[in-house]
Amino acid sequence: MELVSRSDDSGIAVLSLNRPDMLNALSPNLFNELRAHIDAIAEQPDQVGCVILRGEGRSFSAGNDLKAIQAGEKPPSRHFQAETLDAIERLPQPVIAAVQGHCYTGALELAIACDLLIAADDARFCDTHGKWGMSPTWGMSQRLPRRVGLLAAKEMMFSGRVIGGAEAVAMGLANRCVAAESLLDEALAMAQSFLANSWFTLRADKMLINGGLDNTLQEGLMWERQNSPGRGPDMEERLQSFAKK
Repeated sequence: MELVSRSDDSGIAVLSLNRPDMLNALSPNLFNELRAHIDAIAEQPDQVGCVILRGEGRSFSAGNDLKAIQAGEKPPSRHFQAETLDAIERLPQPVIAAVQGHCYTGALELAIACDLLIAADDARFCDTHGKWGMSPTWGMSQRLPRRVGLLAAKEMMFSGRVIGGAEAVAMGLANRCVAAESLLDEALAMAQSFLANSWFTLRADKMLINGGLDNTLQEGLMWERQNSPGRGPDMEERLQSFAKK
């Protein structure tokens, strides 16, 4: 059985964590499959314009699979999981996380490596590192403050309390909260709205935003000027289409 499945339709690649009986716990073997899909999609910018990451069953993911690690499963390298999240962030295509049910700790780190997040009304976000006497290595201490702000991130990490879908939107963790039964449809609709625009611009926007975040504002402004790829190959066609309306 595939631990991560992929389906493609009209430029959208949907990656599904496929261990519903284990609440999609993030085992090393699952990460191996996820990384293979991510690396393949990175090489398909003309075939895939947007990616949706989701979980089968009642949860996005309960987090890192400690039982699998105890049973002897090992990643290919020490920081393979963290590097896989980096690879998601580096994808040229926008990535939407569609989250229902549990999204705990490692799963939360996975979700916030995505560009955008749609939460179901039954979504539950939590950082449980403190519960187990652990500290983050997959990016929680860096990505969460950038997503929700310093105070909210510290409170969430220090307390370990559970955040619902509606609160996730209010604090900036999620873009929107929707009914659980329409979660995938809402994610597909968002992706389709992106793909109606220039794929060239989507990729340029993501590259420029992410690259600029490593700099001060003034450095980021210069980064944009020096690295913007300029006009896309579809610009003239789009302008002509607009002129005919």
